Amino acid sequence: MSKQTTTIVGGAAGAIALIAVVIGLVWFCKFHCKKSSNNNSETGSSDPSALVDWNRRGASSSGAAPPPPFGPVGARQFTMQELEQATKQFNDSNLIGYGSFGSVYKGFLHDGTVVAIKRRAGAHRKEFAAEVASLSEIRHRNLVTLLGYCQESGSQMLVFEYLPNGSVCNHLYGTRKDPPTKLEFKQRLSIALGAAKGLCHLHGLTPPMLHKNFKTANVLVDENFIAKVADAGVQKLLEKIEEAGPSRSSSVNVFQDPEIGISEAASQMSDVYSFGVFLLELVTGQEALRNDILVSNESLVQWVESRLSINNFVDHRLAGNFTLEGMRDLIKLTLQCMSFPGKRRPKMERVVIELERIQERDMALTTVMGEGTATITLASQLFS
Repeated sequence: MSKQTTTIVGGAAGAIALIAVVIGLVWFCKFHCKKSSNNNSETGSSDPSALVDWNRRGASSSGAAPPPPFGPVGARQFTMQELEQATKQFNDSNLIGYGSFGSVYKGFLHDGTVVAIKRRAGAHRKEFAAEVASLSEIRHRNLVTLLGYCQESGSQMLVFEYLPNGSVCNHLYGTRKDPPTKLEFKQRLSIALGAAKGLCHLHGLTPPMLHKNFKTANVLVDENFIAKVADAGVQKLLEKIEEAGPSRSSSVNVFQDPEIGISEAASQMSDVYSFGVFLLELVTGQEALRNDILVSNESLVQWVESRLSINNFVDHRLAGNFTLEGMRDLIKLTLQCMSFPGKRRPKMERVVIELERIQERDMALTTVMGEGTATITLASQLFS
């Protein structure tokens, strides 16, 4: 082989090797960039190093921005000074409600982020920080995100993302300042489905997590009316940090599964029962506490039948914007969720599937036929 030929062959081989290296680098970058972007899933996991850096900066007085609801997973430890500044020293003008964990304040962090801060009296506990760290890792688009906590000056605080549209209770029943919102049937179906997905995610964790305090007041909606379940895991947290177990209210909790009083053990089916009461409120537009069925010996099915026969069951504000089929199926699902014994109730996974079916069917019917029946007039139409 001539010297010239050898040079040409060598040059070609070098060029091929260079091309192979470039292709390899491009493939490597593309693969790893794709893998990195895929980490931002519905549960919001991402680069843990970003969380470490954010936590370190957040502990200073610079007011570093907290991660977005589906950004880095982890609980930020806020300082009392930060939260006092955010709430104007926990001024009553920032007080927006009360819950199982205590008073709830609207807060504005140094960077402008709006948060909901829940505060209660309590001594510093290691179990508190550990449990909050665990709860903060639970991320889903239908769960209110726990951003961080604070334990200082005899107070324990939880910092959550703030949802501007408040709870479903506010929209169904109104507040001191605002009248009720006219939630159409489609909106109520969408809210029910979002809340069901939030509970389903909790039940699907390993090990499964029970909400234990699911109720209409703990279903919030964001600016797009996407439902998010609040206080997920808070009851479990209270059980761990309180010496005598969770604090119990003397008032009647109509959302609590009556079977818990018998077996003294909550289960996934207990959450399903609570969800059934939530559906009952969405259908009737009335607070469950005011329904006489809860203090009578009459069966739920008999009570519903009697109300349907006199047109006194479905929220009158829904007149003209639901289909008979959609309402009938939603009421059936409500009854199934509140069945006795509890083992007859559907799992939340099944509830999600059924609500999706009802929603799809209702949309198809209203597209073809227009808005449907104003009221359900015969109980036989439901129970036939």
